Amino acid sequence: MKRWRTKANISSEQLAAAANYSPDTIKSMEQGVRMPTPRVLDVADELCRAEGLLSAAKDYVQRERFPARAQDFMEREKEVSSHWSYEVTYVPGLLQTEGYARSLIENHVPPLDDETAEARVAARLARQVILTERKPPVGFSFVIYEAALRSPQVDAEQLRHLLEVSRLRNVVLQVLPFERAVPVALMGPMVLLETRDHERFAFAEGPLVSELSADPGVVSLATERLSMIRTQALSPAESAGFIERMVDQS
Repeated sequence: MKRWRTKANISSEQLAAAANYSPDTIKSMEQGVRMPTPRVLDVADELCRAEGLLSAAKDYVQRERFPARAQDFMEREKEVSSHWSYEVTYVPGLLQTEGYARSLIENHVPPLDDETAEARVAARLARQVILTERKPPVGFSFVIYEAALRSPQVDAEQLRHLLEVSRLRNVVLQVLPFERAVPVALMGPMVLLETRDHERFAFAEGPLVSELSADPGVVSLATERLSMIRTQALSPAESAGFIERMVDQS
């Protein structure tokens, strides 16, 4: 986009004004920090007389609904037969209500433009069909640390949604209370995936770096960690009672 703009002798300020974005936003798109929006591509195509070559990129950017560091994981998730996870600070994406997801995404740092934020909210909710619509069903095991449930963004609606999902036959939901947290539970979130072809992957997501690994040693270590955490967590029935009490207190 920057090459076409420079060739046409169009300044970033001119493009920003025409597309109704700030010059800094245009700069971040040209540097690859943000994904160009369809509107920017259409406006740039017309201003730079690109004859449709920039607009043609819309099909590509619209598919990039997830952050780049999570895209490999999202593709693998579509193929799984089992999905086990542990979350320390957030309700897992597959269990989020629209309100909770929107609260997290709209407060992203650095800020996202409106179109990107809306696309990510929609994509996160669209992922959740895997809970109910896959045949044969995917087996899910979720362990959530109490700190994630105590977040200010978690309201009664989100708590009730967790209870509703926990009643699905293919879902096991456990809560790890503060008093049962072992040191390994404070090391961060993790996800274990097993595909229908019996490939196994471990995914660890951090604030700056995320990693999807099929290395047997990494998968084994993550499995051992998650198994230890699950033994310390409340049973599914106890977890449902824990969440119900939180609803009553909210």
